[in-house]
Amino acid sequence: MSQNTYLKILRWGIYLSFLSVLLTWKNFYFPYISTKQIYFNILTEILFVFWLALIIKYPSWRPKKNWISFGLLAFFTAMLLSCFGSTDFNLSFWGDIERMLGFFHLFHFLILYFIIITVMRSWPDWRDLFLAFIIFGFLVSLHGIAQRLEIIKSPWGPGRVIATIGNAAYVGAYAIFNLSFIFILFFKTRNRLLRAVLAAAAFIVLLALIFSGTRGAYLGFGASLLFMPFLLAILSKSKKARWYGLLFLFVLIISITGLVLNRDSAFVQNNSFLARLANISMSSSTMQTRFISWRAAARDFTSHPILGTGLGNYAIIFDKYFDPTFYNYTRSETYFDQAHNNLIDIASTTGLLGLFTYLSIFIAAFVYLIRGFKKREISSADFILLIGLIVAYFIQNLVVFDALVTYISLMVMLGYIYWLSRAKEPEEDEKENLPAFREKDRALENKEIYSLFVFGLIALILIYQFDLKPAKMLIGTINGQMALAKGDVIGAVEEYKNALSYNTVLDRDSRASLVKALGSMTVSEGGQEKAKEILDYGVELAKANVKYNPKDNLMQVELAQVLDNASRVNTDNSDKFYYYSDQALEAIDLAVASSPGRIPVYFTKAQIYLTRGETEKAIETLEYAVSLNEDYYESTCQLAKVYMALEREEEGYAEMDKCLDKGGAQMFSSSVFVKTVINHYIDKGDAERMLTLYAQLTRLEPKNVEIWVNLSKLYAQLGRKEEAVEAARKAALLDPGLEASVERFIRDLE
Repeated sequence: MSQNTYLKILRWGIYLSFLSVLLTWKNFYFPYISTKQIYFNILTEILFVFWLALIIKYPSWRPKKNWISFGLLAFFTAMLLSCFGSTDFNLSFWGDIERMLGFFHLFHFLILYFIIITVMRSWPDWRDLFLAFIIFGFLVSLHGIAQRLEIIKSPWGPGRVIATIGNAAYVGAYAIFNLSFIFILFFKTRNRLLRAVLAAAAFIVLLALIFSGTRGAYLGFGASLLFMPFLLAILSKSKKARWYGLLFLFVLIISITGLVLNRDSAFVQNNSFLARLANISMSSSTMQTRFISWRAAARDFTSHPILGTGLGNYAIIFDKYFDPTFYNYTRSETYFDQAHNNLIDIASTTGLLGLFTYLSIFIAAFVYLIRGFKKREISSADFILLIGLIVAYFIQNLVVFDALVTYISLMVMLGYIYWLSRAKEPEEDEKENLPAFREKDRALENKEIYSLFVFGLIALILIYQFDLKPAKMLIGTINGQMALAKGDVIGAVEEYKNALSYNTVLDRDSRASLVKALGSMTVSEGGQEKAKEILDYGVELAKANVKYNPKDNLMQVELAQVLDNASRVNTDNSDKFYYYSDQALEAIDLAVASSPGRIPVYFTKAQIYLTRGETEKAIETLEYAVSLNEDYYESTCQLAKVYMALEREEEGYAEMDKCLDKGGAQMFSSSVFVKTVINHYIDKGDAERMLTLYAQLTRLEPKNVEIWVNLSKLYAQLGRKEEAVEAARKAALLDPGLEASVERFIRDLE
């Protein structure tokens, strides 16, 4: 093939790689992640074949030596080495479906970088690339704005948009890259129409950044806005430009100061963007959980200083040093598989080797930018915008980690800096880029045929084995989950068996989704023998997951739960009962050992003891759980329920008092149980605790008129008139026959 044919294939392939940010297929498990990454992998593997054939046949197209490229190669080598010393090789090298950040997937971004620096040799090439990138970014931003306006429903509600990306944090980060590339184009073009289009696009992308509601993106973008006018003021040779830079910087500082000083004003608090911006604080719950995570990384660092625990294995560190005070800030998202700080994550999972090689990439980028600017080979606009982009990227990454959208964006940015470091005179470079000024086209050669055939065959094997088979597994997993949602356990198991029959390297999450369901449900379909068969299969899957890493807390807990469930369906056979129950205890003890501060693990252990009839050990286990963090009401509530189930009511209600006082009424999901407890507090005349229980009953039985009537009376008794009126009106809404009584009730209140 001719050089131009190869170049067209590769350049259009690069443009099509940007399409990945828009792809989300709900038939895939973890659709926001898996859809994008599988598409990107397939496309990159195909392009890799043509790239290798191009540089083999036409050596002058081979990338030149460059410290950015060396830094990237060194970083990827460090990540690969960490896999071989990893706690969980499978997770490090292949990753999981939820993140798809194993070395295998990350390597595809390195391929993209080398393709970019190979074929993007002139400003027209880069202009077209930036336009393609911006078009897809613009579409993502429009989708996000539509979510904010509720034209398209967002799973996170209208407050924060996830667009087609699936995570508001990455919407913000992606918007920052898009804005930078828009302004690079804006300052390099003299076409007024294009400038107007770019300005409109910038406005839409900025709205998406704002609507993402992501503090990390706000901080990163804000820091770059402060830094760039400062650079303009000190570097520009134009006096007018310097004054504009200083004026913008002054206005920005005054605006930020005013916002902070008036953070409690109605104007700020009534605007979700300003309120979120004004209330960025190191003392927020989110930041406190981050600090707990980072302290864990610091404590573990000396155990693995050179290569870390292995790429993607941060959860092992977090679990090992889990601090029970974590629950004071949140009771959800308690499993951190990433440090939520890119530098800490890299240092802890790939060690100093990974951290230093990662930083070397950006040191090289800074050196090339500074040297090019000093030699006047890089314009002030490029220099300031790229420095600002790197600053924004680094700061927003202090509270998040990279994903597909940021990796693609990062490779584009580094590729552009690579080109700037090599481009001399634009006109000369554009001529050099033409085939006639490089090598002459040649007919099909043996080495070209061999390379296309051999590498093409390898690519086909990779695509089938590691892209198409996992895709089929993901579809099968969704089919299994749909069957579970319908209550068809037998059908679900068959769907899972079909999905897992492809035997892919990414089966872990699929297995875990079924194991989790089987560990918490009562299997009643098909009789006891069928239940035994199904739970045996669940145990088999759970053990396969634990085999990857016996220190994985979550996998051991899920194994313990499904084993405990299996023991319960084998109560007719004492040997089988203890066969499963003993294994359940062993698994939960390993889970406790891997994360002794994680309180809910003790709930599972107590349940296993209860299944075995060892009630005192169950109570002792729950009392220890309470001692780990007495502010964590779930432990107290669990203990109260166990006491009451054992008919030790005096002890049970003593713990129930504490449970309700801490706000634990929401723990109870059985209406019958809640009503029983309410009767106890009616006898005691304890209106406050009755109130919390009735409030929970309204969530469990929202259409029960009697509950709303009783709730309104309790509110009235406690002098909470507005809430009493609201509850009474809800009762009248459910039963219009009560309207007259409700109106009298409201008049009496007034």
